[in-house]
Amino acid sequence: MKKSVEKTMLKATEFKPPIKEYPGKIAQVQLGAGSRKPVYLGGQTSLYRFEEPQPNPPIVTFDVFDIPMPGLPRPIREHFSDVMESPGEWAKKAVKDYGANMVTMHLIGTGPKVMDKSPREGAQAVEEVLQAVDVPLVVGGSGDPVKDPLVLEAAAAAADGERCLLASANMDLDYHKVAKSAVDYGHAVLSWAITDVNMQKSLNKYLMKDGLKQEDIVMDPTTCALGYGIEFSIDVITRTRLGGLKGDPDLQMPMSSGTTNAWGSREAWMKKEEWGPTDYRGPLWEIFTGLTLMLNGVDIFMMLHPESVRILREIGETFTKEYLTSPSPNIENWIMELE
Repeated sequence: MKKSVEKTMLKATEFKPPIKEYPGKIAQVQLGAGSRKPVYLGGQTSLYRFEEPQPNPPIVTFDVFDIPMPGLPRPIREHFSDVMESPGEWAKKAVKDYGANMVTMHLIGTGPKVMDKSPREGAQAVEEVLQAVDVPLVVGGSGDPVKDPLVLEAAAAAADGERCLLASANMDLDYHKVAKSAVDYGHAVLSWAITDVNMQKSLNKYLMKDGLKQEDIVMDPTTCALGYGIEFSIDVITRTRLGGLKGDPDLQMPMSSGTTNAWGSREAWMKKEEWGPTDYRGPLWEIFTGLTLMLNGVDIFMMLHPESVRILREIGETFTKEYLTSPSPNIENWIMELE
């Protein structure tokens, strides 16, 4: 004797995002002043977009260098090979052809083991870019802990009143000089710590003792690329943002990601037929590295590939809109239709 089986359709309940309220607020940092079109970072009162839309969209900034960079991966180099001899033209192409609303100027040529350009020569490259474009600038050195503070000091003076982001201050160099340069010439400072919340807190505290305010600091907790430790960045960035939202004044600043670190991953650039063409693989690696960290609270992204910049910027613009504003589809008959 066969028993009849009666189909029961469970009713779908209304989805309600788990909204949480926080006592703290992330400071808003302005980049760009004087002859620059300003952009704004931070200002959040929540961690996730479904809790509350952000007041300012995440910003994506194009990387530009003061010297030709033949070592860049081909998918990037082919877009800029015609302008690599001139940082001003390089920046202009990033803005006019690819819509950059910020430019990051890397003064690699000042490195003692590169071309050992003087701080004044580095400042001249910054002046060239300032004259070529009207977007805000991030100004970085070569990574040499002895020379970078001198280079950033000269660059800060050359960009007096233009409200640049000086990159960067960290525990391994004379951060007092970097902070003083920012205070003297009206700039903000990138506070860089290596995946350590306590180190980030301490450095921010020292910078504020040197005269900077929350509104003058952007944190860089370090970006580990997709597949190469990104889980460490997710952990530190989320904890840092939550610390600020819970009221820690030493962590209530916007955050930055050196998303170009994704191009150091072999999956982004290595030729391997079964992995597919690098023309797609490289930008995707950069996009997903940035997107992952955007979902955890990062406010500004330093990137290299034009398509990566375009896509991540478009995604970021949705963060200022209400979550789930479109009507939900009726799914009651979906199971029956699939049988």
